[in-house]
Amino acid sequence: MKSASSAPSSHVCKGCGLEFPLSALACPRCQRLVHRERLQALSAEAKAAADAGQRERALTLWRDVLALLPDSSRQHAQVQARISSLTEAAGAQPEASPPARGAGNRALAGLGAVGLLLWKFKAVLAFVLTKGKILLLGLTKTSTLFSMLLSMGVYWTIWGWRFAVGLVLSIYIHEIGHVVALRRLGIAASAPMFIPGLGAVVRAHQYPSTEAEDAEVGLAGPLWGLGAALACWLAGVVWQAPFFTAMARVGAVINLFNLMPIWQLDGGRGFRALDRRQRWIASAVIGAAALLSGEGLLMLLLLIAVGRAVMDRGPEQPNRRAMVTYAGLVLALSWLTTLSVDAPREPMLALARVTLTGHVQP
Repeated sequence: MKSASSAPSSHVCKGCGLEFPLSALACPRCQRLVHRERLQALSAEAKAAADAGQRERALTLWRDVLALLPDSSRQHAQVQARISSLTEAAGAQPEASPPARGAGNRALAGLGAVGLLLWKFKAVLAFVLTKGKILLLGLTKTSTLFSMLLSMGVYWTIWGWRFAVGLVLSIYIHEIGHVVALRRLGIAASAPMFIPGLGAVVRAHQYPSTEAEDAEVGLAGPLWGLGAALACWLAGVVWQAPFFTAMARVGAVINLFNLMPIWQLDGGRGFRALDRRQRWIASAVIGAAALLSGEGLLMLLLLIAVGRAVMDRGPEQPNRRAMVTYAGLVLALSWLTTLSVDAPREPMLALARVTLTGHVQP
């Protein structure tokens, strides 16, 4: 019987016999891949899944292949190209959308930036309407449900049960946005885990492999958060309920905070995909939104955005999708912060600024 100490401490290349560290993915001398047989099996399985129309499974398998390849290898570039092709093909597929309703469309026409964003991301709204069962994901996980109830209990003692439930659900929907984006890219992700007083986190089994993918995942949270805030606003209008309007405004401020272009906040991940010109455009949009809404939080976003534009050139290639998404979110969420409600403004903003929604963790 072998003891634990007999475990190998290095690889021996099957091609040239060179001994090299276990952490290496290819032989330094002859470039033979360490996981050659496993890579062949995974590649065959990924191709079969793609041929069968199982796009998400194919993406997951190709990402498993990518993790076993050296970053500088020719095969790594080829697999990355396959992943990008599958992702782009999914984005180009037409999505079924709800039937247009003349009166409803005329009402939305007057919302300006909000209406534009809703039209631009109608595919996301159609997904929510037709496949909303993804929202039940966390409710089937004991750890997620327990952490949600614990967070509700903490907020309940300070602001009452209705506000606690509304706040936790708003954060939950934000996090589900990250989960949906990750799964679309073929990356497995956990259900949200709540941390009382800090928000929630989603753990991804892998990290997005490009800045564009990372921006898509990062901005998906505020995009779904905007959807939750708009739903609250509509409920407030239909039922003449100030509570829902207050929740819409709090949700807007929380998601605006997450758009701050710094560190691992969602806005920071979105900004990394923008070139310098786009960062200046984003800064101009933030400045205009600050003047129009009077929301003080936007001034902090503006200072950081200008700093990023000055100090960091960003990628060589612009990312129009990330630019439009970021700018649209800023405009729409800023509009929601102008909603007038009977509840005091200061306590809600104080709550929003200390309650941070989570970040995707690899």
